[in-house]
Amino acid sequence: MVVAVAVLVVEHEDGAGAGLVGERLAADGIRLDVRRPWRGEELPAGLADHAGLLVLGGSVGCRDDTAAPWLAPVRELVREAVRREVPLLGICLGGQLVADALGGAVAARPRGPEVGSVPVRRLPGAAGDPVFGRVPDGAPAAQWHFDDITRLPEGAVPLLGGDACRYQAYRVGAAAWGVQFHPEVDGDAVAVWARADAAAVRGRGGDPDAAVASVRRDGEALREVWGAVAGAWGGVVREWAAADAAR
Repeated sequence: MVVAVAVLVVEHEDGAGAGLVGERLAADGIRLDVRRPWRGEELPAGLADHAGLLVLGGSVGCRDDTAAPWLAPVRELVREAVRREVPLLGICLGGQLVADALGGAVAARPRGPEVGSVPVRRLPGAAGDPVFGRVPDGAPAAQWHFDDITRLPEGAVPLLGGDACRYQAYRVGAAAWGVQFHPEVDGDAVAVWARADAAAVRGRGGDPDAAVASVRRDGEALREVWGAVAGAWGGVVREWAAADAAR
């Protein structure tokens, strides 16, 4: 029996789509049910029709419910995913939302934004992790964030860290992951963000042009490493869908 597999994708703004992660999931036969609440599309009340939840990045703060009133429903979807062990992946803002919804904390970076391709370190918790277990130490990761996760939820396992950002990837429970970086982007996507955020980045001591250049330089490695991670997460989604169909 062929099991239809759909992932709910929450997009927070134009220009911040599923990108390379979405491409890999689609290539592996997973249907992306993309919802764009920023332009009025409704979010489902729950995850009954989905085998995974992918929460993407965006420029709003994870507690900025006035600017983005859909954030509260997203937090509820996050809690449902963790409670039912539906595979969950939060990217940048999405990773911050996962942490916040489960009792962690997020704050503005005191040293200015982290932008560009930055190496991440494997932490002991990565060993044996079904999604991040094979990420090599020092792998480049595309960064573009003004806030950081400052405290993980209780029981969360740190998987990857960095010199300028303590929590680059983590796992909560059996099947929920959050990342602070952007596994979904390439140099072209970051160039769009750099044009939009140039003044803000320069005003806080960053170099948007150098950031774009570094992501372009590491493009092949970024696609290889994080494409494999996206594929591994997709494998967890398919396994969950098969087990759910057999229940």
